Amino acid sequence: MSESERLPSYLTPSAVSQCLTQALNEDLGTGDVTSKAIIASNAQGIASIELRESGVIAGMYIAEEVCQLVDSGLSVQWEYSDGDFLQGDRRLGTIRGPLRSLMAAERLALNFMQRMSGIATLTHQMVKATDGFRACIRDTRKTAPGLRLLDKWAVLLGGGTNHRIGLYDRILIKDNHIAAAGSLKSAVMRASAYSRDLPVDVEARTLDEVREALDLANDIELVLLDNMARRTEEGGVDTTMLQDAIAIINGRILTEASGNVTLESVRAIAATGVDYISCGALTHSVQALDIGMKLL
Repeated sequence: MSESERLPSYLTPSAVSQCLTQALNEDLGTGDVTSKAIIASNAQGIASIELRESGVIAGMYIAEEVCQLVDSGLSVQWEYSDGDFLQGDRRLGTIRGPLRSLMAAERLALNFMQRMSGIATLTHQMVKATDGFRACIRDTRKTAPGLRLLDKWAVLLGGGTNHRIGLYDRILIKDNHIAAAGSLKSAVMRASAYSRDLPVDVEARTLDEVREALDLANDIELVLLDNMARRTEEGGVDTTMLQDAIAIINGRILTEASGNVTLESVRAIAATGVDYISCGALTHSVQALDIGMKLL
């Protein structure tokens, strides 16, 4: 499979190289002094990459690129593919080549795989939890600085969808933009005058703001219904306000729910009929999947 087929459109090989080079410089610096002190320069080795818990695997391509950056003499052989859901306690693949290089690549390759697999796994769980409803699970800009493109790719590998990549590819009018413009209508009109090519989304926090947004439906693609699913004292989620907003909109414009989205609440939110559910926790509160490397 070619690089273009393995990567999403926004993640070019050069972007991958830039990200990994920076990470490698941070970790390796002037060299792995421990390995230089202990391992003979001509020593060869084989290591197994092992999955220790169940989840969606992501970052294999990235780990392979890390190995190539460290030493083109390292060879990686995978037994599975990015995006596969696997039960734990199995070998994902092997790396072989100069032992010093293998040790130098280990931590960085695993860091990327663990983080990306954690994101993909939680995304997969949320997608599965909303099975039967129309809602698509998607990400936000709440990503680790410098890792956004990889974080968002991990969401795709978990079965989710991406929202805007950055501040440059979509107009999203939020409360502070409205305050700066003086009104929602003024903000939308300015956005429309700025560009007809960029989609425009509007955040609404009250039902009155939903009605105001509907009056501007011809200039808006989506209404972001922020924190309309509310936590209850019992630890559940009250979707009454969100349901009311969906009823008011009545299919006239796309809808997205955000705020208080958890694995426990996401199905109830999806049941309101919302088109999208965005969840910052997919990428800002990552629980790494347990993946390790063992010399054979």
